[in-house]
Amino acid sequence: MAGQQDRFDIDFDLMSRIAANEDGAIGELYDRFGSLVYRLAYQAMPTRAEAEDAVQEIFVRLWKTAGRYDPKRSALVTWVMLISRRHLVDKLRRTRARIRAGTLEDSPQAADRPDLARDLGVEDSERFAKLMKRVNQLPELQRTVIVRAYLGGQTLRQIGEELNTPLGTIKSALSRALVRLRERVNEEPAS
Repeated sequence: MAGQQDRFDIDFDLMSRIAANEDGAIGELYDRFGSLVYRLAYQAMPTRAEAEDAVQEIFVRLWKTAGRYDPKRSALVTWVMLISRRHLVDKLRRTRARIRAGTLEDSPQAADRPDLARDLGVEDSERFAKLMKRVNQLPELQRTVIVRAYLGGQTLRQIGEELNTPLGTIKSALSRALVRLRERVNEEPAS
């Protein structure tokens, strides 16, 4: 548990330095989460250019809201992903609203175009926040594998290579994490 407390302290310190506009602090945040945010944006946005723009906008939003980060409520990775997700959902909704207002909606290609926000399952913010809270309670390796695989879109092989961990260990961590998440969902009373 001490390791987790140390991580919370490091995360809070980083976000405090960003809120105070300390030189280099936002760069540290980008170094830690830039590729994760980009992968999420790239999966959600129709073009690479739009994904790159979204990443810049997300990090501006992270910088502007840094003073509101509370490590007691969530791990920094969870907070970054929630802000990223909210930004992408907002951006997709604005895009859909513009398309509906124009004549593109009547084009034959419009019926074939997927609803990205719905397909990503990002319409229900409350459900996503509860899930991320459960993910945050997992042991570090399990949490890392879940976040990178499901939110970052990485393959288990990529995760293993980046963490310098055998593929079998990564697969086991994913399996154990999914079992724990299912158990916690089954323990919750139906609403």
